Amino acid sequence: MSDCLFCGIAAGEIPAEIVYSDGAIVAFRDLNPQAPTHVLVIPREHHVDAAHLAAANPALLGRLAGVAAEVAESDGLGGGYRLVLNSGADAGQTVNHVHLHVLGGRHLSWPPG
Repeated sequence: MSDCLFCGIAAGEIPAEIVYSDGAIVAFRDLNPQAPTHVLVIPREHHVDAAHLAAANPALLGRLAGVAAEVAESDGLGGGYRLVLNSGADAGQTVNHVHLHVLGGRHLSWPPG
């Protein structure tokens, strides 16, 4: 999608601090981090949210979680980390391209908000 911020990042058209990249997935640091580690893991394919991705390509949704675990390990988050998938405006999704947040590097309270 030509007007999608995350599609632009995945295509290399918009700069980002990339921490992981392969043919299907890109992970990059969030510009407004909510924790010392805050990385977004996205599929290169455009899918609006996790439900749409799960319906279209459930294996790719699983790969997002696997890459998130690799990112957490490479950032030294052995003490724990949080994975967040927001779906829809009421959940706080601000970019309509599925993205998995990897948050860690500090104590994360519960409930989250």
